[in-house]
Amino acid sequence: MSTSFKFDEVKVYKRKKIAVLVSGNGSNLQSIIDACNSDQIFANICIVVSNVKNAYAIDRAQKNNIASIFIDHKCFKSREEFDQKILDILRETNPDLVVLAGFMRILSPIFVKELQGKLINIHPSLLPKYKGLNTHERAINNREEESGLTIHFVTEELDGGPIIYQKKVKIEKDDTSESLKNKVMVKEHQAYPQIINLFIKNRLKLINGQVYLDDKKAPKFGIDL
Repeated sequence: MSTSFKFDEVKVYKRKKIAVLVSGNGSNLQSIIDACNSDQIFANICIVVSNVKNAYAIDRAQKNNIASIFIDHKCFKSREEFDQKILDILRETNPDLVVLAGFMRILSPIFVKELQGKLINIHPSLLPKYKGLNTHERAINNREEESGLTIHFVTEELDGGPIIYQKKVKIEKDDTSESLKNKVMVKEHQAYPQIINLFIKNRLKLINGQVYLDDKKAPKFGIDL
C-alpha cells in the first residue's frame, strides 16, 4: 500500500550559515569545520574572516574549500571603520550565526548591536573571572584550584555577555600556563560545536538579555550539556 502526499506538505530543511571570525591558529575553527562536515552541526561555514594575514585559521578554511578573507585592521582609521567593513561582508553572506573563535579584537558597539542575539564567543576562563588576556597564567599565579571555559553571547561589555555554558577544569600542582591551556582547549573543541548546534537547531536563544534553552530560562552560569 502506497501513501500519497502533496509536495507542499514536505518540509525542506536548508543548511544554515555560520560566519567565523579568527585571528590565530584556528583550532576551534577546525572543530566547527569537522562538526559541519560530519553533520553534527547542520550548517555550512559561509565565510571565515581574519584580521591577521598569516593566521593558520585561513589555511584551515582554504583546505576545506571555505571562503575566507583577510582584513587588516591597521589599514583603518578607527575601530568602528574596521568593524563596519566586516559588517559589510556579513551583510553580503547573511549568516544565521557569527562565531568568534580566537578573534583578538575588542568589538565596537555598532558591531555588537547589529548582531545581537546571533554573536557568540568562547573565552578560556570561568567568567566573570579573568576577563581579557593571559587567563591561564593569571589563574595559576592566583593559586586557583580550577579554571575552564565560558561560551557566551557577546554584548558591549568585554567578556561580559550572558553565559551560555561553562566547563570546569582542575588545576593540578604541576600545571603550567601551557599545560592548562591544552587541557582547556580539549574541552573547548568538544563544547563549542555542541553549543553552536543548539543555536542552529533554534533551541538556544537570547531573549531580553537572558539565555533560553528550549524556551526555558537558563541558570546564571549556563546550561548543562
